[in-house]
Amino acid sequence: MKQIILFLFLIYLPIETFAQIRGSRNPNIDRDRDSKTTNQPEPAPISKYKIISIDNDTTSVDTSLTIYNEYRFNYLRRDRFELLPFPNVGQTYNRLAYNFSEEEQVMPHFGARAKHYNFMEAEDISYYHVPTPFTELYFKTVYEQGQTLDAFFTINTSENLNFSIAYRGLRSLGRYQHALVSNGNFRTTINYHTTNDRYRARAHFVSQDLMNEENGGLDPQSLENYVSKDPEFEDRSRLDMNFDNAQNTLYGKRFFLDHSYALLKSRDTLTSSRLAIGHRLNYSYKKFQFQQAAANPLFGPSFEQIQINDETRLESTYNEGFVEFANPSLGRLRVKGGFTHYNYGYNAVLDLESGLIPNRLVGDIISAGGSYATNIGGFRLDADGMLNVAGDFTGYDLKGRLVYNVANDIFGAFRAHFNESAPNYNFLLYQSDYINYNWRNTFSNENMQSFGFELGLLKLLNLEAEYTHKGNYTYFGLDEEESVKPMQHGGEVNYVKVTARNEIAFGKFALNNTVLYQKVLDGDGVLNVPDLLTRNTLYYSDHWFKRALYLQTGFTLKYFTNYNMDAYDPVLAEFYVQNEQEVEGFPAVDFFFNGKIRTARIFFKLERIETLLNGNNNFAAPLHPARDFAVRFGMLWNFFM
Repeated sequence: MKQIILFLFLIYLPIETFAQIRGSRNPNIDRDRDSKTTNQPEPAPISKYKIISIDNDTTSVDTSLTIYNEYRFNYLRRDRFELLPFPNVGQTYNRLAYNFSEEEQVMPHFGARAKHYNFMEAEDISYYHVPTPFTELYFKTVYEQGQTLDAFFTINTSENLNFSIAYRGLRSLGRYQHALVSNGNFRTTINYHTTNDRYRARAHFVSQDLMNEENGGLDPQSLENYVSKDPEFEDRSRLDMNFDNAQNTLYGKRFFLDHSYALLKSRDTLTSSRLAIGHRLNYSYKKFQFQQAAANPLFGPSFEQIQINDETRLESTYNEGFVEFANPSLGRLRVKGGFTHYNYGYNAVLDLESGLIPNRLVGDIISAGGSYATNIGGFRLDADGMLNVAGDFTGYDLKGRLVYNVANDIFGAFRAHFNESAPNYNFLLYQSDYINYNWRNTFSNENMQSFGFELGLLKLLNLEAEYTHKGNYTYFGLDEEESVKPMQHGGEVNYVKVTARNEIAFGKFALNNTVLYQKVLDGDGVLNVPDLLTRNTLYYSDHWFKRALYLQTGFTLKYFTNYNMDAYDPVLAEFYVQNEQEVEGFPAVDFFFNGKIRTARIFFKLERIETLLNGNNNFAAPLHPARDFAVRFGMLWNFFM
């Protein structure tokens, strides 16, 4: 909480200083201002407050209140349709569907993927250009003793230089024993260009620490009491958990720089060509730590010591040089080459009966590739590719997207994605004070081919279909001794997903629908998902109090069918495949009442109101309960100076 108060003070100080400087008056000017004929400057239009992605896609600040704002008003600040949350805010999420094409890259991931839902990667950081200082404050209540706040401030000190600073903080005790969450995400960015626009630079620094107390889920007796809906245990703090002495934390720091210089730049904006050279640097440090005051037999035998203290580190540095040529008629072509140095592992080598477990994966990767984007008639083509040409990790990543716009909100799109890469680092090498969690594997590269199609017909229908083939699919599962181990599927995994979205409006009422059907054609038992997932929202919108308040209120129903839900392992912070227990799908009904007054949006929600009638014995993962009924309140407030 002290960090949040300090951060708000740091935001308030530059705002107040700027206001005082801006408000300091010259006596001669005061006389003019006192006159009724004084011309006051018009407020800058909202379209001037620009948000720029890592790929240079530009949007504007959004102060509207729509049903999609309701879907995104959560700790992750994005739509969680395909995710099932754990009981406490800031805990992990179980998957209800997969997006393989969005997750693949040339290099392996760090691991501890269950803790990366609220971890900000380089592509999650935006850059800004604003005509006046801009502040955004996000606040929402949590479960038992705590709050979540995301405070953001950005200012253009000149037309050429923008600076932003933000902090997302969360602390929530939770309703179950030993489920405390304490997270912090600090980020700051710089966006700069020279007056002649020849030199451009963007940079950011991020520091994150995401801590979760781990309890292993319900113990056998509490599991029976929970499933039977015993009213004595509606106070969830009375349910005993498997242990109360463990926590895991993901730390991360990153410095990112992307800058370029134009060797050729025409003054004619209609036929301008740009030839530029550039450089991109991404230095990243991650550490995952699992601590337990005493070893627990649930995870098997341990080395002869009282405490468990596992630490896994990854330090990586990526440098990319590129040459880019852009022309309005020919498109934008970029040729790039990259050099990656990675250092993953532990402090000591382990000599076990099963063999020697090394302590490091260290190496260098040289890669080459390019990207191309152009408009041809009504078509938009985007393609990007990267290939590892030297080093211990081979692989490639090739993707393309072709979009045809018939008219506004009427379009068709086709995409393809081909990838081959090594499994994540924690599949290849892992060390722990628990003996069963030590391995060194030489798995084959995973490969993926994905094809997707999207059709948009105004607001009547948005249809998206995707087919994905995975070879050498790597996952965590249970071995013969019921120990969690990394595994590689020798066969094929073929996965189909179809999503339909539409909204039907009738007067001031509307019905917003999202329906997802998916099927694992090959690889069932290795990749488990529910066949059907649906979300339906019936809501009312109107202006009240002489249009001073715009409100939306209604009900949201979310439902998924039964399936063998993945289980959670806190030592690894990973989900693993289990096929012994089919978990029942369940409907979740929320009531919401949201309002907008000027640039402030207020959100009020009754979550899982159906449990008031039926009780709750649903699960987010085996042994881990789903969320109970709760009253949540929050706001999102934008300030323009």
